Amino acid sequence: MALPDEAVERFREGLDEAIAAGEVEPTAMCLSTLGVDGGLSSRMVLMKAFTPEGFVFYTNLESRKGTQLAASGAAALVFHWKATERQVRVEGVAEPVSDADADAYFASRPRGSQLGAWASDQSRPMASRVTLVKRVAAVEARYLGRPVPRPPHWSGFLVRPRLVEFWYGRRSRLHDRFVFTLDNGEWRRERQFP
Repeated sequence: MALPDEAVERFREGLDEAIAAGEVEPTAMCLSTLGVDGGLSSRMVLMKAFTPEGFVFYTNLESRKGTQLAASGAAALVFHWKATERQVRVEGVAEPVSDADADAYFASRPRGSQLGAWASDQSRPMASRVTLVKRVAAVEARYLGRPVPRPPHWSGFLVRPRLVEFWYGRRSRLHDRFVFTLDNGEWRRERQFP
């Protein structure tokens, strides 16, 4: 279910303010996933789209995050904008984006990133950096003079929120927190103690 208008506006306003304040990577978000062993795993990724439906990022589907999301779908995100003392926390379910969306985004990436998507066995052991350099060169030779197609193991996920928390820092440590929670198909908004 789409986020309520207020939550969409709060996120867009926060992102715009972070960009205006010179935040180095305003679309960077910490993505946490659940392993089959029940363990949690976190890493930084870049949000590539935001809509009222959720937050989109792209990855190698055979990576640790890709396989964990395929298995459980459970995802949590955190945006931290230090320059504006803002944080957005998201809990939800990740689902694959369409092939058309993945193709369109892949085509917009720099050629070096496209080649790397073919060459890298993300999250797997590698003997040396030379191995990766050689693999990139081989992929580059294969697609010399023509577009690089999207690999079948590379796509994206849309994280559909069930909870979104907006945190506004204050020097007094008496921060403002607003939480939107999806409950029985309805969004509920509450203010919480810091």
